[in-house]
Amino acid sequence: MPCDSRRKQNQTAAQRKTEVRAAVQRIDKLIAAKQIGVKVGPQGAVTFTGLPDTVRDGLTDVCIYRMLTRTGSAAARMAIARAEQLAGRAVDRKVIAAGVHSHDGGQSWHPRG
Repeated sequence: MPCDSRRKQNQTAAQRKTEVRAAVQRIDKLIAAKQIGVKVGPQGAVTFTGLPDTVRDGLTDVCIYRMLTRTGSAAARMAIARAEQLAGRAVDRKVIAAGVHSHDGGQSWHPRG
């Protein structure tokens, strides 16, 4: 998975894979505790609000979303569904694939780059 490929200096692929899983598990728990929010943008992109960089550990919102939809808790999937409902649109996988993202918790949205 692309999330695993962005390794830190002197880090093995196996170490990064373990690190990514641990980060997503922490994020999952914080979403369940409502300490991190989920927001869907007007074009169908997704971002996680209130997510500190120390917890993010170099993961993009897209990577977190993909992992949570595959392996996340029911609470995380419900938070994503609730964000889609509030936005009035579903997360658009084409928009995610195109790289649309936010650097400010969903206040503004940017194309890949």
